[in-house]
Amino acid sequence: MHTAERPTPAAEGAERIWDVVAAMIADALLVAGGAVRGVGIASAGPIDRLGGTVSPINIPSWRGFPVRDRVSAVVPGAPVELGGDGVCMALGEHWLGAGRGARFLLGMVVSTGVGGGLVLNGAPYPGRTGNAGHVGHVVVDQAGARCACGGRGCVETVASGPSMVRWARDNGWSAPRGAGAKELAEAAVAGNALALAAFRRGATALAAMIASVGAVCDLDLVVVGGGVAKSGRLLFDPLRAALADYARLDFLAGLRVVPAQLGGAAGLVGAARLVGPG
Repeated sequence: MHTAERPTPAAEGAERIWDVVAAMIADALLVAGGAVRGVGIASAGPIDRLGGTVSPINIPSWRGFPVRDRVSAVVPGAPVELGGDGVCMALGEHWLGAGRGARFLLGMVVSTGVGGGLVLNGAPYPGRTGNAGHVGHVVVDQAGARCACGGRGCVETVASGPSMVRWARDNGWSAPRGAGAKELAEAAVAGNALALAAFRRGATALAAMIASVGAVCDLDLVVVGGGVAKSGRLLFDPLRAALADYARLDFLAGLRVVPAQLGGAAGLVGAARLVGPG
């Protein structure tokens, strides 16, 4: 699989961002060297799957951006499928990663935010608009902090990397300017009590959300990826312990939480799967 990355010039306006995307598509077409079977797009959301537009929260200039039509114009004749990045992550892990064989799966990314997607009865479930599985905005604290979405107490405000770092700093963790989840994990490994508490707090919030989504969707597997998940047992041990306390219904007894296997490629693999197998 050929991959390429470019920085997103989020502050430079909608058309400048599109120019970067279009240049990457042109490079990919040169590598493909022939007819294109189809194009899959995995985008941060919210998205409008039917309308073909995207409105990533972290890219304000792309509110309602018609990405599917723009891509179709660059790759004429090829079908273009649009999916949310969480749905595509879940689909990628279900197809070629840690979720192979699962029938009812939640795929999650815990990084600068918390995202997710669902595979139900073996098939991706995008929902009415393409945003089903947007689990970062499940409320876990009714009196909690305001979220970037405008709501309050979303799990993202507790369990994302920046949220855990912010909580640790607010409670006295001394760290260099610019320290993030990686440095927080290093401090936790070294035994820093505040860093360990930040991971426990974030993991407990994730467990509360997973128990709720598991009860609604009758899940059998949760696959967790993203930068924070790279901390390994620092996240997964308290998450599993808290989940055992929250998910007490008999039909949730077999619900497992496992690390993702495809890393940053999961969304790309899932986007390719949107176009079709093979």
